[in-house]
Amino acid sequence: MIPQETVNLILETARVEEVVGDFVSLKRRGASLVACCPFHNEKTPSFYVTPSKGIYKCFGCGKAGTAVGFVMEYEHLDYPAALRYLAQKYHIEIQEEELSAEEIASRQRRESILLVSEFAHKFFNEQLKTVEGKNVGLAYYHSRGIEDETIAKWGLGWAPSGRSALTDAAIAAGYKPEYLIAAGLTVQHDDGSLSDRFRERVMFPIHSLAGRVIAFSGRTLKSDNPAKYVNSPETEIYIKSKALLGIYFAKSEISRQDKCILVEGNVDVITMQQLGVTNVVASCGTALTSEQVRLIHRFTSNLTIMYDGDSAGIHAAIRGTDIVLPEGMNVRIVLLPEGEDPDSFGRAHSLQEVQDYIAANERDFISFKTDLLLEEAAGDPYKKSGLINDIADTIALIPDAVQRSVYVQETAAKFGIEAQIIFDRIVKTREKAREEEDKAREREARRVQRASDESLVEMAPLDEVDGPGFAPVEQQEFENKLLAPLEADILSFMLRFGDRPMKFETDSDYYTPEVVNVTDFIRGAIEEDGSEMQNSVYRKTYDAFVDAYCEGLDQDGIIRRLFDSPDPEIRKVTADLSLEKYQITVQNFTDSMMSTESWLVNYVPRTILMYAERRVQLQIDFLKASLAKATDQDEQMKIMQKLVKYQKFQRELIKKIKK
Repeated sequence: MIPQETVNLILETARVEEVVGDFVSLKRRGASLVACCPFHNEKTPSFYVTPSKGIYKCFGCGKAGTAVGFVMEYEHLDYPAALRYLAQKYHIEIQEEELSAEEIASRQRRESILLVSEFAHKFFNEQLKTVEGKNVGLAYYHSRGIEDETIAKWGLGWAPSGRSALTDAAIAAGYKPEYLIAAGLTVQHDDGSLSDRFRERVMFPIHSLAGRVIAFSGRTLKSDNPAKYVNSPETEIYIKSKALLGIYFAKSEISRQDKCILVEGNVDVITMQQLGVTNVVASCGTALTSEQVRLIHRFTSNLTIMYDGDSAGIHAAIRGTDIVLPEGMNVRIVLLPEGEDPDSFGRAHSLQEVQDYIAANERDFISFKTDLLLEEAAGDPYKKSGLINDIADTIALIPDAVQRSVYVQETAAKFGIEAQIIFDRIVKTREKAREEEDKAREREARRVQRASDESLVEMAPLDEVDGPGFAPVEQQEFENKLLAPLEADILSFMLRFGDRPMKFETDSDYYTPEVVNVTDFIRGAIEEDGSEMQNSVYRKTYDAFVDAYCEGLDQDGIIRRLFDSPDPEIRKVTADLSLEKYQITVQNFTDSMMSTESWLVNYVPRTILMYAERRVQLQIDFLKASLAKATDQDEQMKIMQKLVKYQKFQRELIKKIKK
């Protein structure tokens, strides 16, 4: 854990213009620096870096933050990893706070396994310089059109012949056999002897999101070897279902283009990236998994599956669709001409030709599956009905109701049947799925309870729950949707204008001899009766703002503090609501000629009144519901008295709002 003093030093030292400038070519424009945004495609620069405030903002896509936020966004790192990146850049030593003996041992073991894997990575790559490596391994890469620059970038290599070449070299370099075995590089036999897992194979390293080598995929070049590929076994640093070949090299482009292309083979992904299709990944020789889809979903909601055009590729694409849809992603499929795979197709065509082919041939899963299965039905009514049910079951996997409805209408039109028939099938399918999920949860609950009773429950290490420090932030579900828009408005006033003075006229209900700023005015109104924001994501952002304000930070310092928060929800709310493009709910276009001061004096109090009115409406709704349930006459009378009181108060608030 990084001590807070070191965190503060890193945040104070990092210069946003220097950090961003490592990745983006910035040009001076007044007090700011500008560039085309690295997070989305654009021709006219809308990405601004303001050194005086220590923040960046894109007025096109809305991305905003400080130096640490940029590193997190661009490199797709978690908060601690981004801090360590900046510490290394600015030569700041991090003295980790004291850990338990178990934590230290676990961390050291994991790091030792990673170091062994990186030694193997370098060893395999350097073998390409040997006679055997040049004649066999390097010759193979060149025969597949893989250039030396690509070989160096990926760290491709050759596992030499011999029983234990890597193992002997690693032990001679001081690495312990236990870590070689734990990394899946060395096999220990019953007699205690050691041998290499990979021998006489071209080697493809598999990288983590952060760029560390965590596993390998080795391909034999012998036609009589039945095991064409040998992959690393699952280890403490490598879980097959959560890894994607090429994700480290593709993640930034996937995010920038808002699209990922998925292929099957090792050489497929390398050829495509070498050609210039840089947002492509492969599934490490395994069938696509939900965990891999979620990994892609961190960077984009759009996935195009590009598999071979043969029967195996077609059915793999269909299986992949059923994995992708439940994760809420938009999936399209593009099949290559029969006999082609992404590798051969990429080597035979230019970048523009490949891009044009994808654009012209990628199809949504409904039209793809419909046309494919219609051929199989061949006019048979029974098979056709089965086809419709099959497609309905696929649509049922989509979590979004609006998207399901759109696909139902398309399918109904394509087959000339009533949409309600498909809806009915989908309802039954989803109900059945929910019942099965409920039963599975009940079984799991009983299992956990039994384990708990027997004191056998053990907590899993944090980095095994969802990858090393990359727990995704789920889409925010507001606890109180009625109040959410106005709570967002109130926070936006504070984030954008918190230090602005509120100068009311002497005849105003809000006039005081002492001029208060926007922050103090809102705090007085919100906290006067001991109330707080009802939606947790806004409440904790409000609390973080007030804490920084009470520490004496100025407005820019407060914003930087929130952008640097370790809480991703606070960072996101700050980015969303501090940008000028955020439209206050009560604002209208007739106010464009108002000065900012006049506008604030008019709309900050009005927003507070509207917020109070909606809170009163919630109380009225609650009292009405209580009245409907009450059976005792005295209780009913008390509720009625409260209800009349709140309704009168609401009418008074509405009058003030309309002034």
